[in-house]
Amino acid sequence: MIGPGDEIQYPSFSEELHHEAELAVVIGRLCREVPRERVKDVILGYTCANDITARDVQRREKQWARAKGFDTSCPLGPWVETDVDPSDLTIQLTVNGQQRQLGRTSEMIHPIEDLIVNISEAMTLLPAT
Repeated sequence: MIGPGDEIQYPSFSEELHHEAELAVVIGRLCREVPRERVKDVILGYTCANDITARDVQRREKQWARAKGFDTSCPLGPWVETDVDPSDLTIQLTVNGQQRQLGRTSEMIHPIEDLIVNISEAMTLLPAT
């Protein structure tokens, strides 16, 4: 993860980086195996994320860790909103003033609660510091 405005370093193993605007959930406390009814208790807030993906690597490798997890692949911020309903927010991405993506959180395939339940079954979620 890097901050807003920080430089994204192109990985040497890729020639095709793509960007995608995402809503990032900021965890407020250490948690694991979060039941659906407690999800709101572990969320501190929400912020903007830029999901940078090495698409050429993603296409050729079955495991996506290198394609989506290289250093600087996830700019976040610049702030965390703690008092917002995430159910129907605008998600927009612009590059040099040109709109590249426009959507709404209401169009998400999986609700945030389901994602937190699913992810926390496999790994401990750490709080933002």
